[in-house]
Amino acid sequence: MATSPCSSSGVSSSSSSGLGADAGLEIRTRSVEQTLVPLVSQITTLINHKDKPKRSDKTLQAIQRVGQAVNLAVGKFVTVGEAIANENHELKEEMSIACIEARRAGETIAQLTDVASLDHPESDSHITIFTDKTGVVKAARLLLSSVTKVLVLADRIVIKQIITSRNKVLATMEQLEKVSSFQEFVQIFSQFGNEMVEFAHLTGDRQNDLKDEKKKARMAASRAVLEKCTMMLLTASKTCLRHPDCESARINKDGVFHRMRLALEQVIEIVTDSRPNGENEMAPISIYSGIKEFKNKVEGLRENLYFLSKENLSTMLEVILEHTEDFTDSAYTSHEHREHILELSKQAKMELEQLVSVWMQAQNQKTKDLMEDLEVAILKTCQCMNELKREVHSAATSLAADLLKYHMDHMVLKALKITGVEGNLEAVAEYTCKLSEQKEQLVEMCRLLRHVSGTEPLEITCIHAEDTFQVTGPQIISAAETLALHPSSKIAKENLEVFCEAWESQLSDMSLLLREINDVFEGRRGEKRVYLSLPRPGEQAKIAKLGLELHLLTSDVDSETEKWEDQENEIVQHGQGMSSMAYSMYLFTRGEGLLKTTQDLFHQAEIFATEGTKLASALHAFSDQSFFVFLNMIQVHEDDKALLLLEAEKLISMCKQLQITAKASAQGKSATFTKFTFVKLHIGFVQLNSVISKIV
Repeated sequence: MATSPCSSSGVSSSSSSGLGADAGLEIRTRSVEQTLVPLVSQITTLINHKDKPKRSDKTLQAIQRVGQAVNLAVGKFVTVGEAIANENHELKEEMSIACIEARRAGETIAQLTDVASLDHPESDSHITIFTDKTGVVKAARLLLSSVTKVLVLADRIVIKQIITSRNKVLATMEQLEKVSSFQEFVQIFSQFGNEMVEFAHLTGDRQNDLKDEKKKARMAASRAVLEKCTMMLLTASKTCLRHPDCESARINKDGVFHRMRLALEQVIEIVTDSRPNGENEMAPISIYSGIKEFKNKVEGLRENLYFLSKENLSTMLEVILEHTEDFTDSAYTSHEHREHILELSKQAKMELEQLVSVWMQAQNQKTKDLMEDLEVAILKTCQCMNELKREVHSAATSLAADLLKYHMDHMVLKALKITGVEGNLEAVAEYTCKLSEQKEQLVEMCRLLRHVSGTEPLEITCIHAEDTFQVTGPQIISAAETLALHPSSKIAKENLEVFCEAWESQLSDMSLLLREINDVFEGRRGEKRVYLSLPRPGEQAKIAKLGLELHLLTSDVDSETEKWEDQENEIVQHGQGMSSMAYSMYLFTRGEGLLKTTQDLFHQAEIFATEGTKLASALHAFSDQSFFVFLNMIQVHEDDKALLLLEAEKLISMCKQLQITAKASAQGKSATFTKFTFVKLHIGFVQLNSVISKIV
């Protein structure tokens, strides 16, 4: 791989070329950096070209081709830049100037490398093509600087798009918080879904483009929060709408909105490179990073005895040992690990004292014996720190392995679901205490794992996991309390399920994280971490969005059919059956639920279509005179009667189409289109149920 031409503060190339770019141009994304690589390579070839007394025509023509290629590429590039300038008036002046400079520099390079412009006899072997090499260097420097400006300005437009998208999401969230009816909520949430998908696309692209792995991990964590909270927002809001006087339901919903706003804000902090007040990214936040820095300083004494003070080293060790108190003070650290950590901490102080003593002597008198003693002291100090590092790693990872194994059966969550449906408030209170204890254990586990994670991205993942357990625990408790107060509410039950799924998902993620931490410690670096993220652009994103809409609308059907006094009614039974199947198909779009393969999905779609046909038949059976008398009794308008039968006819047609599609052989992308088919079918089905809800 070619050496990167870009640095954190600008662009540079071979030192012999004398090239450079404005120091204020910071390259933060891989796309900008990679765009500059071939340009730097080409102009470096020209600048580093050595003059010789004689050149062959082949060499001269090759040099000319490079110059022409640079000019042609710059011309195409500038055309795009000018188009961007015309579409973004706030950047037009800056962009236009940069484009003009780039075009001029490209043309200059082409002229200076043009063989035909050389005014000399071909036999004159003493005149070279670079009669004005200083001019070429100047033009190349201007070209690189101006092209970089264009790229950075274009990147600012991407950032602006993300900010604009975030603002749309926030505005719609405010509307969602204020709604008072299901109908209004469904309408606004559909808009919210579209905006979230747009935001997911923009931030997903940005995450993949970021050069800084730490920022990339932070972005992934924020997007993971938004992904999970979108479903939580849906069910928590619906629960509040159904039970408006329930305090625990309101607390549950408010918590989701608050967390989403924090995640949205963090995304903007990352893309704009603005840090919250008081945040210092340079300070070590873990034992591993502290030990690494400490050892580097100690080993640096071999090269320079005077580059730091003994107070410096003592302070660094003190900070490390303060961090080890997170282990020794923890109730979850085993007695054996605690004793070993305390013993190694004491030994580290002694080794540093010995090192400082020899070091001070060596500064005054560099004898061979003293330098050998210093080397021994350095080795012993570093060895002690390695043992301390190994001990805290063992303490953290063994605790994590035990806790994950112990809690993987999700017994507390299962008990909360059962006692909530039973309306047993006393039992719910008992199990919420147990969940709180479990939460504290898992939060402590994440804190200790952060110290031994080994890389900054993994540290951030540990912090994200800690926050998730810290927030999700109380949310599960409020959802369980709501269900216990309203045990017959399907919406409250569904809401608790969603929060429990988030908890279970985070536990599964912790198992993967633990394996990665062990891999780093053992020096095994497998496949690059795939960060949690929202749906990616393309078909997958559409499926996820439509799946979300599908779930939203099916749950509305459930909420309406709950109101029917006659639960044995054939229309109600078919409607509830279809809603249940639609929910399982929605879970498939998320990679969850009982449907595991595409064939399972097709089979479910067939049954869904059959049930839809039965529902349509049931509606027709009631469409005789007695049914219309019934409609008149409950004051349903004539337009609604006609619409009801019209939708029933549509449902029959769509069910037939779905059955044909589901039975047809489908592989690869065609399977994806089949998923779209059943989603579109269900949206039509829900239009029918919106009419049924009026009857209710």
